[in-house]
Amino acid sequence: MFLRVDRLLADIPAPKDADPNAAAALQELLGGKYGEMSTLNNYMFQSFNFRNKKKLRPFYSTVASITAEEVGHVEMVSNGVAMLANGPDGDEEDDADISEAPFEDMTDIRLASSFLSGGGGAMPVDSDGRPWNGTFVTSSGNLIMDTLFNFHLECGARLHKLRVYETLTEPTGREVCAYLLVRGSVHAHAYALALKKLTGASIEKVLPVPNINLDRIPECQKFLNEGEHRRLYTNSPSDYQEIAGLWGKGEMALPGDPPGELEVIEGAPEGAKIADMTGTASAFTPDYAPQEMFEIAKKLYKMSR
Repeated sequence: MFLRVDRLLADIPAPKDADPNAAAALQELLGGKYGEMSTLNNYMFQSFNFRNKKKLRPFYSTVASITAEEVGHVEMVSNGVAMLANGPDGDEEDDADISEAPFEDMTDIRLASSFLSGGGGAMPVDSDGRPWNGTFVTSSGNLIMDTLFNFHLECGARLHKLRVYETLTEPTGREVCAYLLVRGSVHAHAYALALKKLTGASIEKVLPVPNINLDRIPECQKFLNEGEHRRLYTNSPSDYQEIAGLWGKGEMALPGDPPGELEVIEGAPEGAKIADMTGTASAFTPDYAPQEMFEIAKKLYKMSR
């Protein structure tokens, strides 16, 4: 089962202006071939289908714990997309004149369906609006094959994130990319170590693939200074501690990253507050007569206390 916590994995700065085209670029990290929907579903179905869980517990626990983090990555990218499309928080336009076409500019954005159908939110699509699909999932049943595929997937995702980062100038999307670059490096490293234990191949010698030096990305520095490149979380109150058989035990951070020993962290990251984005009455978000909805919600909240 999964336990959900009402926080994001990391803090995302609020955008200074709405930037739906930047939101469209960030969609690639959600529903693209190497996006978070792909990493989540690959690892999730591999963990569901995993054979000999007891005998191969460290390998099962690794893919299972990373699965849980990937749910958080999907959530983080989705929030980034929605924040960029929404813009800075402000008062609702209760008296907006919809006959004056208040959203005329939306007809010219590169992903108009994100507003026309999704109200400016995130959807499981790529930057061109093509739906993510299950053919991106590999779950062969062969542990070495699946682990090798996961290593390839994480390496592809790192290149993916760097390219999206290089298309953006505003802080919201760049912060999302930077955090995912650091954590994606951790996951690639974890699968490389798993392959080393399984086959004896020193695959970590080819890391990072591609050769992305995180010290060249300013937004990555705080995550590196906090040691996020050395931590693998169990993402469970008490389970999946067997990842310590692969992660840690004298293994060190990747060359080029701040030095230090890899460490297992029981539980999940502390996380950060999720932005509470203001609705827009003229776009019918949250809906017609929102004040009535707020009053009903207040009454229900009081009843719950």
